[in-house]
Amino acid sequence: MGKRRIRNLQALQAGEIVGVELQEEKRKEAEEKYGIKTADDVSKVNLSEIDATIISTPPDKHNEWIRFAIDNKKPVFVEASVILEGLEELNALAKQVGVLIAPSCTLRFYPAIKIIKDIVKSGKYGHVTNFSYHIGQYLPDWHPWEKVSDTYFGKKEMSGVKEMVSFDLTWLTDIVGLPKAVTGFYGKTMDLGADIDDTYVVSLKLDQSFGSLMVDTTARYATRSLILNLEEAQILWRWDDKVVKLYDARVKEWQEIPLPEGRAAEGYNPNIIEEMYVDEIKAFVDAVQDKTPFPNTLDDDIKVLKILNQVEQKS
Repeated sequence: MGKRRIRNLQALQAGEIVGVELQEEKRKEAEEKYGIKTADDVSKVNLSEIDATIISTPPDKHNEWIRFAIDNKKPVFVEASVILEGLEELNALAKQVGVLIAPSCTLRFYPAIKIIKDIVKSGKYGHVTNFSYHIGQYLPDWHPWEKVSDTYFGKKEMSGVKEMVSFDLTWLTDIVGLPKAVTGFYGKTMDLGADIDDTYVVSLKLDQSFGSLMVDTTARYATRSLILNLEEAQILWRWDDKVVKLYDARVKEWQEIPLPEGRAAEGYNPNIIEEMYVDEIKAFVDAVQDKTPFPNTLDDDIKVLKILNQVEQKS
């Protein structure tokens, strides 16, 4: 993710970049591939020249770097989190000293999801009545060059499936709202090369609707599939398709809303397009410059992580 964020910033011509990385091999790669300055310790960076920070570390290191940004009064973007402990205290401290914290919400910038949100929020077809959403990926495909047990997402408290639950709830709750009640199950269904859970099944009760969410890291073919019903319409979206399908019950007709072509970085699933990451970092840069607020807050992130905790407590 660190390399991706460098690409994002360079695509935006956002300014000079300094990368802090412990591993010499990764520092050299970044210097040679992207032409940036690097350091093996943050103490070697002149913070008076730094306008903003990006945290692309394993989730269990997020809090110490958020604290660093707050202590040094630097706006900070942080990748998707799975660990709630300590976040509420940091959120209160950031508000107290006036430091911007921008938690990642990448999929809110995905073209299909922006279209789905526009349809739902328009009110044209009434309110959401129910939805079913499935996300499946095969965890060893994330970093095929190393063992799952050697990665952060191969650790139980930061498992890939937990990260996906919070990652997708961030955009889903933005569209349908926060649940009034949550229940579910989670556990391990196969050996992925580490002692981790691989499947979450979540049921959500909202104001006027119900929803189900299944997330797994055992799917041998990467899947994102949504059926969302409204009073006068149905939305179908599968990320392999280049369209969002909308059934208008009033005229009994389907329409297909085409999606713009995107570009995936080498080695990534073709649906993981770089443009949504660039747009996300642009939103952060704009927020740093007081142009527009960042669309996600630590308040929002904390609410999503509490949903994840509720599922684990009730399972």
